[in-house]
Amino acid sequence: HMQDFSGKIAVITGGGTGMGRALARALIAEGCHVATCDVIDENLEETRRLCETEAPQGVRIATFRCDVANEDEVDAFARGVAETFETEHINLLFNNAGIGGGGSFVTASRDEWDRTFNICWNGVYFMSRAFLPMLLASSEGHIINTSSVNGFRASLGGNIPHTSYSAAKFAVKGFTEALINDFRFNAPHLKASVVMPGYVGTQIAKNTGKILGHKTPLEMTDEELEEMRGRFVLMGNAGEDSTPDEIRQQWHNSQENYEKGGLTPEQAADIILSGVRNEEWRILVGPDAVALDEAVRADPVNAYDLGFSEKVWASMQQES
Repeated sequence: HMQDFSGKIAVITGGGTGMGRALARALIAEGCHVATCDVIDENLEETRRLCETEAPQGVRIATFRCDVANEDEVDAFARGVAETFETEHINLLFNNAGIGGGGSFVTASRDEWDRTFNICWNGVYFMSRAFLPMLLASSEGHIINTSSVNGFRASLGGNIPHTSYSAAKFAVKGFTEALINDFRFNAPHLKASVVMPGYVGTQIAKNTGKILGHKTPLEMTDEELEEMRGRFVLMGNAGEDSTPDEIRQQWHNSQENYEKGGLTPEQAADIILSGVRNEEWRILVGPDAVALDEAVRADPVNAYDLGFSEKVWASMQQES
């Protein structure tokens, strides 16, 4: 088991905020060299500043701008890591980057649907392809792929369509599970883990809008808000009779407050790194992830009944 991360080399995607930044800081504190990437420059720069401030002497942080959905950029990222650290190997690959978007296969634009899917799935695939030679060159290595609770139930919250993200997260889960035996027989010094987070308070809602080029809620016109009223009602960001101004403010508040709920990114990073140390191939992050996992496996046929979510949340409240 890779109990000690000191002196190891880790690569983390989506390191500008949230769990990616928390993983970078936690690993740096343990003496692990870290290379991380993001597409939002100011977030990436803040991660670099924090890690450089907190790094023990001799421990290095390197940051790269990289769109994980672009294979050429991913390949350049891999070359950059090799050159920066003057190494032929890495030990840890955290495929963490992701955005939301593309909720409906019926009503969302294809551009948004594809962009979301390409980041959440192709980002994992391209990174794994690009860094596999460096993992194979290590004495011990581990790929940690972030799926989601939407990787075992393809719905956002209660019963809200969430097709692009969910399809990608199912793919990430299946790919990682397939690697278990692949590595066992073809690269026994490598391990694979799939991370299934529930609600972690990150900036994914804000970052999704930035990456997809959306207007902020306060910038949207009344007409644009009306086109999305149905989804806002499902998500609890509007009532049937809410005015555009009320929807605008409620949606803005929802984005602002998202990162204040759930587990903190630091708590999530601790759970993930503990799972890596213990070679857990399946790492559930948060009580909601545990509860939903148990409920879906116990009653998969009824997982998409309209009352299913309420049963899960009720069982969580009873246990707490």
